[in-house]
Amino acid sequence: MRVLSVDTCLAASSVAVIEDGRVLAARSEPMTRGHQERIAPLAKEIAAEAGIAFADLDRIAVTVGPGSFTGLRVGLSFAKGLAQALGIPCVGINSLEALAASSGASGFVAAALDAKMGQVYLQVFDGGTALMAPDALDIGSATARLAELYSGGPATLVGTGATLLDGVLPDAARLDLAVADPAAIARLAAARPAPTHSPRPLYLRAPYATMPAA
Repeated sequence: MRVLSVDTCLAASSVAVIEDGRVLAARSEPMTRGHQERIAPLAKEIAAEAGIAFADLDRIAVTVGPGSFTGLRVGLSFAKGLAQALGIPCVGINSLEALAASSGASGFVAAALDAKMGQVYLQVFDGGTALMAPDALDIGSATARLAELYSGGPATLVGTGATLLDGVLPDAARLDLAVADPAAIARLAAARPAPTHSPRPLYLRAPYATMPAA
């Protein structure tokens, strides 16, 4: 199976192409804005580097959040449009799951993103199985959730929110990944059953914005 992955949820535009789990080409370009202008050319470049045309793809993978409200919409729009044009499935992957898979760690893995305003986006896995749904939590609640779910053994904290939870789990490894590995995203999507509907954005809280004064 050939899968092209797209990720614009976090501080990069990332694309990978895998074939039966093997990475043919992958790249992440750090950026906090400009995803809309860059993602389509980057996908074309990575496909060319992989030696394939878009028509050779079997599946598209895309991160659906949590992350940048603007960024995740850019990636979703591009991925869904490409999948529709090609007549192939588009599989949504949440960015916390993608970070956990990118860590390469086994056992207990907590993926956390700094959500600002004293919160983290958190999801916890054990052996690749989710122990909770992705959630937006204040630091105290996230700390309590980790303590509740952890039952011992090797532990890893991954993501931009890992430092905010440092010290909660004894001897836990910490990986301050700012973006997920696009190849890990593609592999997650390849392992999923064909979806029955198009991916939808995963918003864990409302956008932080204020209405203009009247």
